[in-house]
Amino acid sequence: MNIKSLLLGSAAALVAVSGARAADAVVVAEPEPAEYVRICDVYGAGYFYIPGTETCLRIGGYVRYDIGVGDVGAFTGAENFDVEDGDIQDTYYKQARFNLKTWTGQETELGTLKTYTETRFNFGNRNRHVSSTYVPGPDPDGAGPLPPLPGETIIVANPAENKGISLNFAWIQLGGLRVGKDESAFDTFIGYAGNVIQDTLVPYGGFDTNVVQYYFDAGNGFSAVVSLEQGYGDFTIDSYVPHVVGGLKWTQGWGAITGVIAYDSNYEEVSGKVRLDVTPMENLSLFIMAGYGTDDNYEDPGFAIPVAGGRGMYKLWSGNWAVWGGGTYTINEKTSFNTQISYDEGENLGIAANIAYDIVPGLTITAEVDYLHAGEFGEAGFSNWTAADDEDSLGGMLRFQRSF
Repeated sequence: MNIKSLLLGSAAALVAVSGARAADAVVVAEPEPAEYVRICDVYGAGYFYIPGTETCLRIGGYVRYDIGVGDVGAFTGAENFDVEDGDIQDTYYKQARFNLKTWTGQETELGTLKTYTETRFNFGNRNRHVSSTYVPGPDPDGAGPLPPLPGETIIVANPAENKGISLNFAWIQLGGLRVGKDESAFDTFIGYAGNVIQDTLVPYGGFDTNVVQYYFDAGNGFSAVVSLEQGYGDFTIDSYVPHVVGGLKWTQGWGAITGVIAYDSNYEEVSGKVRLDVTPMENLSLFIMAGYGTDDNYEDPGFAIPVAGGRGMYKLWSGNWAVWGGGTYTINEKTSFNTQISYDEGENLGIAANIAYDIVPGLTITAEVDYLHAGEFGEAGFSNWTAADDEDSLGGMLRFQRSF
């Protein structure tokens, strides 16, 4: 066999093999279906597993638009200059807000590991109808500085603008231990003052603070909390000694009884609140809450920084005592009526009532009317922190909120 014959034979064999393979059916493997999101229903609706981890994540929040008129509470004295003649005239209080919330949860050998964050972005007018700087009070006896007296009231321009970003919550919790940015247990553990928009016409406590807390739940309706708190603003602790809050709660099918007590470490004052929640029928819930606080040191001239109005981190109402009461009546599956009445020893009276209507699932419109009677003025010369212009003030708010 010569070389030519060998080459021809090899080529024929290759063609035969190739033809045989070409006759076979070509099978293409289908891709495996990818599971991009795994639902995590351990902690409730909306959670999913972060890919590659055992951590469950939920993302939510709301978009809100408020329109306020009148002269009560958060929108007290919304005014601006007339651009033509410079006169002061009333205007709307308006605010748009984007609220972003996150929750995480994961089971560990030490219990459930959770986090919660809430960040708010606001745009609107700032309601800069405020009092100017304060001047020192008289000191005829040379006994030291007295509470400041109010200076001249100044009206400034009230433009709509970005109001910045606020971090309202950012905490970590493992089992019953919670650390981070929260609102005071003086309010969160006992509950806020009803489902009205303007629930602080008579204020019931300070909110923002860093905390170290421990929650205990006995599983039979009994629960408790101890919270070490830093405070905020003028109420921030001035040493290594924290503000302290303790609370007890008993919850049953008919409602709950709750009590909290707080120690203001800066001024060594004590405040407390007790609350009763009842559900007399399926579509009606009612509450009543009473607060009492000492205030001897808040305006003591012996302190370098006396607090005008006798208010501290926890006792923000006027006088020693205050009461709040109200409830929610569910008219139908889309509509509810909410109300709150509040009153303190300084004769400040607040009344708020609204109707909330779910236009479609996730979109609620709330129309509220608010009334404030500003009672007796404190020794420093001004009334409650609402700073109403008149003794009797009336206002209203319309709120649109899309929650997700």
